[in-house]
Amino acid sequence: MSIRTAPRYVYDAADGRDLERALDDLRRGTAQWRLAARLALLDLRNRFRGSVLGPIWITLSLAVTVGALGTLYPLLFRVQTERYVPHLAAGLIVWSWVQQALTDACQTFIAAEPIIRQVRLPYTVHVLRNLFRSALNAALTLPVFVVVAVIFGVAPGVGTLFLPLGLAVMAVALCAAAFFLGMVSARFRDVPPVVASVLQLAFFVTPILWKAEQLGEHRDWLLLNPVFPLLESVRAPMLGYMPDVAIWLAALGYAGVASALAFALFVRLRRRIAFWV
Repeated sequence: MSIRTAPRYVYDAADGRDLERALDDLRRGTAQWRLAARLALLDLRNRFRGSVLGPIWITLSLAVTVGALGTLYPLLFRVQTERYVPHLAAGLIVWSWVQQALTDACQTFIAAEPIIRQVRLPYTVHVLRNLFRSALNAALTLPVFVVVAVIFGVAPGVGTLFLPLGLAVMAVALCAAAFFLGMVSARFRDVPPVVASVLQLAFFVTPILWKAEQLGEHRDWLLLNPVFPLLESVRAPMLGYMPDVAIWLAALGYAGVASALAFALFVRLRRRIAFWV
């Protein structure tokens, strides 16, 4: 008498269709960018639900910071106020985008656990949601820069034409970071506090509160800091001038390496994300 056993299903981690499925996820997720944008807007509304001033708090917070630091730091660094304050305002705005995006990147898939377990959506939608949410937060601080630019006479220049390119490079780098940190944080829950500590250090070693020219002949060492060329590729066009070629090359290089690393990891680990969250 033979005993019939249930068929065995073997998980093959070396499935050759991983690359095809990862590309399909990127294609379908990018096509649903409107859904990601609406979810990001919903996140912003929920964050300030019940607040009297709502998102204006973000604008006021940066305005107070720029006003306080813009009064004190020119005296400490012995620099001209009219040159320092626009540099400070633009730097803080771009940094707020970077900080928010990287902080939220660690929660990209963890925070989306209910959706991942119940709705079959491309993982790219969750990454774009993170990118849109951080961009919306940064956009709320733009009025501060407009006021500073009017007060201190910052006029658009030839370099301003390169602002879309800088924004695109920054968006690609942050999107790659969201993929990478989202997957790693889903697997290892110790990653978010590590990222928070690294960001705190990066804020002080990146020319935001101070200017790169203050390093003199040691300025080129700043290119080893991935945040600096990416931040400068956006801040410089905002101030109306063109960044150095070395900064553009470094920014494109860091964005390219981050994208390649994130995509390789996404191809390898995509099918495991649902089991980690």
